[in-house]
Amino acid sequence: MENFVYECPAKVLFGRGAAKEHLGKALSAYGPNVMLAYGGGSIRGNGVYDEMMEILRAADKAVTEFRGITPNPTYAKVQEGAALAREKRIDFILAVGGGSVIDCCKVVAAQAVLEEDIWDMELVRHRLPSVPPIPMGAVVTASGTGAEMNGGAVITHEEKKIKTGIFAAAPRFAVLDPEYTLSVPFSQVISGAFDTLSHAMETYFGRADRDNVSDDIAEAVMRNTIRGMRALLQNPDDYTARSNLMWDSAMAENGILKCGRATDFQAHQIEHQLGAYTDCGHGQGLAVIHPPLYRRVCEKALEKFARLAVNVWGVSGEGKTERELALAGVEALADFIAKCGLPLRLRDLRMKGEPEKLLTDSVLREISDSCNLIQTGQAGVSHDEIFEILKECL
Repeated sequence: MENFVYECPAKVLFGRGAAKEHLGKALSAYGPNVMLAYGGGSIRGNGVYDEMMEILRAADKAVTEFRGITPNPTYAKVQEGAALAREKRIDFILAVGGGSVIDCCKVVAAQAVLEEDIWDMELVRHRLPSVPPIPMGAVVTASGTGAEMNGGAVITHEEKKIKTGIFAAAPRFAVLDPEYTLSVPFSQVISGAFDTLSHAMETYFGRADRDNVSDDIAEAVMRNTIRGMRALLQNPDDYTARSNLMWDSAMAENGILKCGRATDFQAHQIEHQLGAYTDCGHGQGLAVIHPPLYRRVCEKALEKFARLAVNVWGVSGEGKTERELALAGVEALADFIAKCGLPLRLRDLRMKGEPEKLLTDSVLREISDSCNLIQTGQAGVSHDEIFEILKECL
């Protein structure tokens, strides 16, 4: 294994009723001015907003609301939140929602205390913030991204047509109550769970020793995620499945799977740029991209793909060559995606316009050429290969 230092910044408050039991005490460590951040307003209809306000009032907090954070949060929204945080002298940010809300708030927390533009600082001048961010916490209502477990955030700069990662603030604590996910549209639950599976797969296919504990844990997380998704397809109200999926999501992004190894997040890099141009749903975009990407690269990493086929998908190796076994694992993934009702083609994705206009050859070429190329995976791809993969996804 490679050398590493491990620390998870977030204290996890997990289970049914976790907010009522723990949130007030967690908030007591911070100042009186709290920003309550959320998305399109679904928490106002499902009771979560009222619960949060009751807890905040009981903790004697002055609340400033920051609402309207969209899926694929934009840099313009980050700047709006940062300005509000400065104006109201916010002491603590409470992000209530899924990965988009949490990611937006991470960057708000960092930008609010900086004099320079964080995008230019990190992505142009390649420097990280040295000023401590506004402290923040997360109440997760839609799991899958694992955003509550680290300081990375994915933000879309609409003017530049770039969707990319920014290192910002890490939540001090995360409230994970699986019951909150019951009010989330089922397609979003499945899409989020596939994002979890993607995180584990993309970590698994990074460069690593042949035998390492991180891979063994990743296989367990992948198996459990698949089992949980299958259980929800049979019974969407299955609390046990939802609780396991919520913890799978956290485990996939709390750093444990990444200890002592490199990672390969090429599918995410492709989806990020696809999202920058189309505003498609993240987990659904990944579901479309993964099979054609893996069909292309598995030839360069047959041993690892064959191991995935056996240890995660339960494919029998009897009578199969290593190549046949590896390809069977990729097809098992593709079949699973179809059975989950996830999109199989780019044109099936929800987009901000008509697919015929958004998915032209010239646009796909722009997306391909603007993708980050990952050099730490079992097998890399070029910009031309990404273009071919996207064409296959049509």
